[in-house]
Parts: sequence; structure tokens; C-alpha cells
Amino acid sequence: MKVRKVVIIGAGHVGSHVGFALGLSGLVSDIVFIDTDEKKATAQALELEDASSYFTTRVRAKAGTYEDLRDTDIMFVAAGPLPDIANSFDRQDSIGATVQVLKDVLPQVKKVGYNGIIVSISNPADVIAHYIQKTLDYPAHKLLSTSTTLDSARLKRVLANELGLDPRSVQAYVMGEHGESQIVAWSSAKVAGLPLLELLDKRKISRDKLADIAAQAKGGGWTVLIGKGSTEFGIAMAATEVARAIFNDEHKVLPVATLLNGEYGQKDVYASVPAVVCATGVKEVIEVPLSTEEKAAFDKSCDLMRASYERARKL
Repeated sequence: MKVRKVVIIGAGHVGSHVGFALGLSGLVSDIVFIDTDEKKATAQALELEDASSYFTTRVRAKAGTYEDLRDTDIMFVAAGPLPDIANSFDRQDSIGATVQVLKDVLPQVKKVGYNGIIVSISNPADVIAHYIQKTLDYPAHKLLSTSTTLDSARLKRVLANELGLDPRSVQAYVMGEHGESQIVAWSSAKVAGLPLLELLDKRKISRDKLADIAAQAKGGGWTVLIGKGSTEFGIAMAATEVARAIFNDEHKVLPVATLLNGEYGQKDVYASVPAVVCATGVKEVIEVPLSTEEKAAFDKSCDLMRASYERARKL
């Protein structure tokens, strides 16, 4: 039976929590951390192995090298700095620092001939996914970003609190950028098959609240970052959900960033959209209905990310 192995590039707050969530999930057998800070990578792996005594399955963890990619199923990219909230609340402003880190990482990935699935987490998530895909000349369906998988979870939390429901009972997608230009697809949001907008009307909840709900979801990451210095749990579970869909060939619809090729009227841009995720990566983009206003906002978000990618390409 084939061993399920992941490599996580970046052993900081995000990378270490992704490793822990993956170990706890029982999805993987081997977890390898790669970081320029080898002592940190070693320490993260050691503590993960300490915890593994109480996991439901055997998990081996270690600090490794890019040679470990040769037999790896999924590579997670979690390298790069945290957003500098002292100067900006826009993930796009992290682009320069993240690209500089990747200029060291990507040649080594290419050198070993890695050909598995790549899940990009580093911010700005969508633009960095595009940058990695183009730099490596990688098959687009095999390279995706967690992107608004996390924002959609935040949206479900806020909506569920407003409706007095379990977040798992809400189906709603944040689309576009994992960042300030993201949009909520209210037109396709549902609860138990009932359109969300109809449920709000039945419960006499004003639709005027939707803007505030969207703002709370979008600002959730900043609230966490200000309060504790990093985001960890949500992104770890979002990454694990993506990994589960890949390892189990689930054909599950998740809001991930993928390279659009005409879907939603967009081309040559990585944007987060509901997509079918399976063992080979992204199999299909699902085009959910968008209102005129939502489509215009989505187009604007794509334009912003396309321009940001051009900036990244020239760095």
C-alpha cells in the first residue's frame, strides 16, 4: 500500500499547524517540514511526533530537504512573512517579500522534478499560486490555492451565528481574491436547499445586514491576526479539507483558486471559485449564478489580481 506523504515548505505558524491538522486527520503517514530555519523545522517535526502517540494512525514527521519531494503526493507552500499590519491591511502588499522567498524555493522544486499536487497558501494567495504555476510551467489543474476556502468558512460562521444554525448547515461561497476585493455569492447561498435570501425574508431579517456580514467575514483574519499575531487553526483545517478531497479522490466542490480559462468570462488569472477537487487536482470549475452586481465585483477582483501578478512577474 502506498504511503501518503506531504511536504510543507515553511515551518512557521501556518505550516506547523497545517502539519498538525494533517497528522490529526489520519490522512497522511509522512510529514516533512522544509524551512531555512532548520532548527525550527526539526523542532516542529519532533513535537509533531510527540503528539502522534495519541493520533488515530501512525504518523512520521521530520525536517527534510527538497529531495524529499521526489516521492511526495502533495506539496504545501506556506513560506513567506506574515502581513505587516503595522503598515497595511492588504495581503497584496506582501507580494514582494513572498516572491523573494520563492525565488530561492522554486528552483529547488524544479531541480528535483516534482510532479505531484501543489497547494499554495502563501499570501497574496491567488497571485502567488499564479506566480508559482507560471514560474514552474506547471500543469494548472495540479496547482491550486486554499484561497477563499478559509474566507468561506468565516462567512459560514458569521451567517450561522446570525441565523442560529450550525455553520455546516450553510452553503455559501466567498469568491475572487483571498483578500480585500473578495465577493460573496449571495445569489447562490443556501440553507437546506432554500435560497438564503428567501430564508432571510421568511425570518424578517433585513437584507441590509448582508454587507455587514460580508465585512465581518472579510475582516475575520485581521481580527485574529491583531489578537494573537497569526492565523493558524482555520487555515490548517482549510488546507486539510483540500488534502482530504485530493487523497480520497472525493470530487468535492470547494472554493479554491485555480487558473480560469473562460469560466466566469475570465482568462489567465487565478481566482477562487467553486471547483471540483479530486486526486488529480482541480477537475472542473462550477459556474454558480451571480447577480449583475456580484459579477461586476468579481470581474474587478480578477482585474486587480491580474495586475498584481504582472507586478510579481517583474520582481
